[in-house]
Amino acid sequence: MDAKNRFETRTTFALSRLEWLGFLTVSLVLAFQHRTEIRWTVFVLLFVVIDVVGYLPGAIAHRRSPDRRIARGYYVAYNVMHSLVTAGLVAGAWALFVRPEWALLALPVHLMGDRALFGNSLKPFGVAFEPAPDPDFAEFEQRHRPVFPGRPPATAPVEGTHAVGA
Repeated sequence: MDAKNRFETRTTFALSRLEWLGFLTVSLVLAFQHRTEIRWTVFVLLFVVIDVVGYLPGAIAHRRSPDRRIARGYYVAYNVMHSLVTAGLVAGAWALFVRPEWALLALPVHLMGDRALFGNSLKPFGVAFEPAPDPDFAEFEQRHRPVFPGRPPATAPVEGTHAVGA
């Protein structure tokens, strides 16, 4: 993946998730070390609000939609609430106007957990709100899988996909 080719193979995606797992581990270790100092009501509130505002409305709309298409606003809400920038702004404002506290670890725990454990990141408008296989991406993965000695290169599209331009 680079600035001109914004896609990931299974290997690069796994490596990205491994990096997020490192950040999740640091956040969980800090939370464990300071567990007696955490206001757990605030922690739970901060942890849950991300999905209550950013995920649940879109998930409900997606399930209710006959063709599974939903308004872009649901994607925007998801992306704003699941953004590290938003989390940083919330944490900064909370520390400034309420107080700095260990309960703010709920933000990186939630976001790093989504990325590391579930593989979820920000949602682009062009894909289903809920994860679903995309035939074009399946074909890309088939074409870009690693080639090992003694194993023929991938030339045919994955079953159930279509050829580019077809």
